[in-house]
Amino acid sequence: MKKLAAAALLLILALCALTSAGAEMNKYSAMYMDSFDTVIQLIAYAESEETFNAWSDTVHQTYLYLHKLFDTYNTYDEEGIVSVCALNQRAAQAPVEVDPILFSLLTYCKNNYEACQGQVNVAMGSVLSIWHEYREAGLDNPQSAAVPPTEDLTAASAHADIGDLILDEEAMTVYFADPELKLDLGAVAKGYATEIVAQLLLSGDMPSFIISAGGNVRVGEPPQDGRKAWGIGIQDPDGAVLGTGDIVETLFLSGLSVVTSGDYQRYYVVDGKRYHHLIDPDSLTPPSYYRSVSIITEDSGYADMLSTAAFLMPYEESRAFIDSLDGVEAIWLFPDGTEQVSEGAKAYAKSFGATSK
Repeated sequence: MKKLAAAALLLILALCALTSAGAEMNKYSAMYMDSFDTVIQLIAYAESEETFNAWSDTVHQTYLYLHKLFDTYNTYDEEGIVSVCALNQRAAQAPVEVDPILFSLLTYCKNNYEACQGQVNVAMGSVLSIWHEYREAGLDNPQSAAVPPTEDLTAASAHADIGDLILDEEAMTVYFADPELKLDLGAVAKGYATEIVAQLLLSGDMPSFIISAGGNVRVGEPPQDGRKAWGIGIQDPDGAVLGTGDIVETLFLSGLSVVTSGDYQRYYVVDGKRYHHLIDPDSLTPPSYYRSVSIITEDSGYADMLSTAAFLMPYEESRAFIDSLDGVEAIWLFPDGTEQVSEGAKAYAKSFGATSK
């Protein structure tokens, strides 16, 4: 899957290069491949290479640290870090003190559970871990790929009540009232981390940037080459699978995020059917309403959460959900190749006349 993410990042880099040719500015780029199981790319304008390199190191180290905090599969006890994996092992025994960043993310997810109509439930780790195990086994041995038994998923879903996630703000502790509850922050962690990094850059002397972390893109101030916006390509899902790098839309954004949830980056195939990683909390299976949903809004963590929620809803419900939110726009790509675009998204889309000028 990293090859697909890399193709998407290179596509964004190509768009930037094409639209900024001839600009005599100090534009630099860096790539990191050791966080959040994806390729992360930073492109920015800085006064000097030294300035960029210093910020690039800060960005890299921040992503590395946040990756460890939000990691579902590994502990980092030797580094004094309490990860999500460590919480899943310990938090049912007694309250566990955690880093304020992790506490804030868990609070954010719990507070927004109802706002996302129950579609984004970070307490559903028991269900998601079953799908993860079957997906990994299917990728390792495609001939033996199988779908998890319904009875196993149903049993696991009985331990996914977000009310059993007990957060003590004063003590900064996390406790699981259900000993079989497990956390999984995959629906929001990467976007939340990207927004933290973006705020660091915006507060410093390198605020003109674009960060791409897989399907999460966050842009700061406009590029310092005369353009008013960064060009960002929304990938053709079929092109992503084939590795062609084709795009279906170009968005021109400044000070915003675009986050895409799709069926084409993490999936496996059973009897010719694709099973992706986004699981409906009601059916406990991956829905097939869309190939992808892209959310445009300022905060990358919010966009990450909303892209998952919108992807898991049928279109009429998903469209009404997005239209009810201030400052949020969306693009839906359907399995038959058609698309729907929210009214506000048209102002950013090349196919509706938007430009970088």
